[in-house]
Amino acid sequence: MHIPKIVEIKRIIDETEMVKTFIFDWEVKDEKPGHFMMVWNFHDEKPMSLSIINPVNNEIGISIKKVGEFTEAVHQMEVGDELGLRGPLGCGFEIVGSKILAVGGGIGMAPIAAFVEDARSKGADVHVISAAKTKNELLFIERLERIGANVYACTDDGSYGFHGFAGELAEKLLKESNNNQYNMLVTCGPELMMKGIFDIVNKYKVQAQFSLERYMKCAIGLCGQCCVDDTGWRVCVEGPVFSKDDLKLISEFGKYKRDASGIKHLMP
Repeated sequence: MHIPKIVEIKRIIDETEMVKTFIFDWEVKDEKPGHFMMVWNFHDEKPMSLSIINPVNNEIGISIKKVGEFTEAVHQMEVGDELGLRGPLGCGFEIVGSKILAVGGGIGMAPIAAFVEDARSKGADVHVISAAKTKNELLFIERLERIGANVYACTDDGSYGFHGFAGELAEKLLKESNNNQYNMLVTCGPELMMKGIFDIVNKYKVQAQFSLERYMKCAIGLCGQCCVDDTGWRVCVEGPVFSKDDLKLISEFGKYKRDASGIKHLMP
């Protein structure tokens, strides 16, 4: 776990103009949805959520959005090129109940997709909100429909599916569920999106799990870079998945993050 394993890229899926999924041969043992890997390109190392966990074919996949120098370099790689993978790391999602609402915003759909496939394989009725700014950025809709999930597209600009934000659609579905209520909501995406969903699940008294993102260096709980106020929990160890009750104790949630120097940056 602490030393990268050098693996070849087996397949590459072009998901959108900005997102690619890289698939690797991997002996699947303890990997679960919500876990992340540290991805090393021999120059730098970044945390990336598992988006595919396939114990039948012993494969894992990591979906990467092109947002900076590191991700740009990885996007230029080809099948047969090598990366270092360290993990699985962190605390993943738990399947609770038989009817689940899963909400993913943008690249936050990566761990959500892995969770939905796992929950469906165990017989859960899963409804999924795949949200993005516009139609061309939506992720994994056909993939999740093929396994029997009920998928709702949601775009900020109304170019496809529900016109509005993920939280608005989530509240609509929770309100309409009536006597056939969801047992659990799971979500990953921009933190302001998840803060809105946090308020909604408290309103409707639904249990929920949230996957947080913070700046990480060691990813094994030693450096303290990803600790959150006021609990001191390390997102790389106690997280990245936290329950609704956990988030009530994290004072910075939905308000600010810290950079590599520890300076607070308010959520935009």
